[in-house]
Amino acid sequence: MAAGPWCWAPAALPLLLALLLALLLGGARRLRGRHAGAGARASPRGRAAAAAAAAARAGGVRALLVTAHPDDEAMFFAPTVLGLGRAGARPAVLCCSAGNYYNQGEVRKKELEQSCFLLGIPASDVTVIDHRDLPDNPAVEWDTQLLASIVLEHIEANNINLVVTFDAGGVSGHANHISLYTALRCLHSKGRLPEGCHVLVLESVNLFRKYISILDVLFSCLLPRDVLFILTEEETERAKRAMRCHRSQLLWFRHIYLLCSRYMVINSLRLL
Repeated sequence: MAAGPWCWAPAALPLLLALLLALLLGGARRLRGRHAGAGARASPRGRAAAAAAAAARAGGVRALLVTAHPDDEAMFFAPTVLGLGRAGARPAVLCCSAGNYYNQGEVRKKELEQSCFLLGIPASDVTVIDHRDLPDNPAVEWDTQLLASIVLEHIEANNINLVVTFDAGGVSGHANHISLYTALRCLHSKGRLPEGCHVLVLESVNLFRKYISILDVLFSCLLPRDVLFILTEEETERAKRAMRCHRSQLLWFRHIYLLCSRYMVINSLRLL
């Protein structure tokens, strides 16, 4: 049967897909340029986030990134760390394990310091907790009370007024990541955090959004969130260099992650 006037020849399909992708990329880049930096919603929670951003610009924010393993800071939180630094905050890192699942703990501690240096965090602001009851293990849920007490002690000792960690999905579903959220949620709900100390949690997105890189800016700008960090192209390259410091972890699939993950470019966060 002859093709009708509205039928596409099979050979034209790749051209159509390429055109569609180019249009999407163009739109994503325009949104990236417009929204690069930190943004907050116009709601009570959004106004709290905007106030935190204003305080950061005034040098009043002492931020603490609470992670589970060396490489979390670059693999998941680089946009937040660089965005906070750009806004004038002084971020620090509390890593709650040495990442010793494959007996590489000492190597990974050094990699963490190198990565943090590239992200603008000096070694003096990087703390690694190497506790036998907080093992690097995707099958182990860490003790909430132990973890909460360690994190709270660090917050109080360093006058922290903004804490950033994973949400209930842990981005990758890792039990250690989720344990951090549980501990911070416990501190927050019981009113044990110092007055004026806020908690931001990193939004876990579905698999499709997770691996469309900068194209996810189209969703991130439209969907609800309290704070949004989008890196410039130069900052994105810096984030990737920080991730490459974790040489012991750069298996083949992590190179794909570097190319495709939205977490190397975009962080959307919510206030607890």
